[in-house]
Amino acid sequence: MELSALQTFDQAAAAPRQKPSDYDTFLKMMTTQIKNQDPLNPMSADDFAVQLATFSSVEQQAKTNDLLTQQLAQSALNSMAGMVGWVGKEARIAAPVHFDGSTPVTLSPNPALDADKAVLVVKDSSGTEVSRTEIPVASADYEWQGLDSEGNPLPEGVYDLSLESYQGSTLLGSTSVEYYGLINEIRNSSSGVTAMFDGGIEVSTALVTALREPGTS
Repeated sequence: MELSALQTFDQAAAAPRQKPSDYDTFLKMMTTQIKNQDPLNPMSADDFAVQLATFSSVEQQAKTNDLLTQQLAQSALNSMAGMVGWVGKEARIAAPVHFDGSTPVTLSPNPALDADKAVLVVKDSSGTEVSRTEIPVASADYEWQGLDSEGNPLPEGVYDLSLESYQGSTLLGSTSVEYYGLINEIRNSSSGVTAMFDGGIEVSTALVTALREPGTS
């Protein structure tokens, strides 16, 4: 059973795009169709012109998309190259934190303005709460010692830290806690340029709120 002109075009357009040779393939298919068309119902010149114009438009759009993809990739590489100097610096981020089992982590808590009590809540990688500690109601840096509710050192691992702000006994809200972590690597991923921290923690560079040299405060 012969395919109509439009059916032939639909199949050519729907097939995975390989190389510019796709256009030559389409022309060969068109030529074959013309040779084998029904002489009593031939394809009109208008249909022929429409198919050529449509396929050309599709090819042009595909090439435009390829060019945009290349430009975006180059832009990401340029952005990554500009952030190479971040490696080895400490970045302030709101993300899970890696605790090595002994070294305190510098936190940057930000309690609610009307709060008169702030509680640091720590959960392990499974989501289990392992510590709940009242800390000063201030935005000054706070050294988290990595202790559980009994005052014992927590094992090495990745922990999620949040800050609960209270006014009296009323919970005003719970927010993620920012901390300073050492940037080990800058990567270009599918989600954009990211920074890698200890414990395999990966954070978009757009979420970094401050940079500083290690050991400064």
